[in-house]
Amino acid sequence: KKLSNIAPQTQKMSNQNQNNIKYCIGFSKIPCIGPAKFSKLKKAFPSLELAWNAPMTQLEQLGFSQKNIAEIIRLRQEINLDEELEKLAKENISVVTTEDEEYPSLLKEIYSPPFILFYRGTLPTDDEFLLAVVGSRKFTNYGKQITYSVVYELAQNKLVIVSGLALGIDGIAHEATLDANAKTVAILGCGIEKSNIYPVHNRMLGEKIIDCGGSIISEHPIGTPPYKASFPRRNRVISGLSLGTLVVEAAEKSGALITARHALEQNREVFAVPGPITSESSKGTNNLIKMGAKPVTEASDILDTLNLKQAVEFSATKEITADTAEEAKLLDHLKQEPIHVDDLGRLTNLPASTINATLTLMEMKGKVRHLGAMKYILAR
Repeated sequence: KKLSNIAPQTQKMSNQNQNNIKYCIGFSKIPCIGPAKFSKLKKAFPSLELAWNAPMTQLEQLGFSQKNIAEIIRLRQEINLDEELEKLAKENISVVTTEDEEYPSLLKEIYSPPFILFYRGTLPTDDEFLLAVVGSRKFTNYGKQITYSVVYELAQNKLVIVSGLALGIDGIAHEATLDANAKTVAILGCGIEKSNIYPVHNRMLGEKIIDCGGSIISEHPIGTPPYKASFPRRNRVISGLSLGTLVVEAAEKSGALITARHALEQNREVFAVPGPITSESSKGTNNLIKMGAKPVTEASDILDTLNLKQAVEFSATKEITADTAEEAKLLDHLKQEPIHVDDLGRLTNLPASTINATLTLMEMKGKVRHLGAMKYILAR
């Protein structure tokens, strides 16, 4: 399903899966087709090929505006899908859709997840722990020092650091992770072919991220320029991939706060580094703390909150095994998809007190992770 080299790989795939990939790529090149409209088309037609070739009358029946219909009809005549596959192969760009097992599970849980991801490098897996780190482009020496020291330690504890490859705090977070010989992921709001990486100043950093086992990811196809409007939507992917978001420095109206807001909406943890009350660069982070974000002065604040110290240690083992009969019953129903304690009670017939006590012990052992709202998943 994952296309590590698209042109050769498509020859080995079933015609149906090959067409699905091809038409997903096609729809990604039509600006008016976002996740919601793509979902509508997918539900309305037996195949994506039929959706791609849908006549105007059917698109009207689905509620598409005349402007959208005109755009769809014009662009699907201009787009050569086979050529698009060849371009991706030439740039060594892979794709993954929401239908693929490789699509990140946490991202799939958010409202309106991208229906396709383009990436270069190695896609993060569901048994890795991802943390978003964002902040101001106009950082201070204080912000640089804190970002580097905290991120370096987090990376040493096997966290995968996610950021936006932007100048400032984003770039420092990526560099600190690489210095710790760990994996980092950059999410862009444009196409990810080498000549299009934005900002230009960080192109070499982007290639180093790939060379060191990480990846550059975008929901935008080849040729998409870095439009200003794309970056707020990009931020939902940064937070959506991650267990939590750390904001280091942010002015009162910083774009980093958009990522924090997305994290809150996605029911993920939000962390903020406090700063001097006289600093413009710390007004946004200090306000986040006032609103309930967890203050961070050292990496352990994040590791403790996410219960990752034990989980990281336990991830070195190959298989999660039960120590008691109660754990065995719970493990039969715990997956990478969140499950509520009440559902575990219904499925196992165990008393609520036993379930809560067992889950607490399992969390201490690094076997499960509590996502909040009484929902649990396997720790890896």
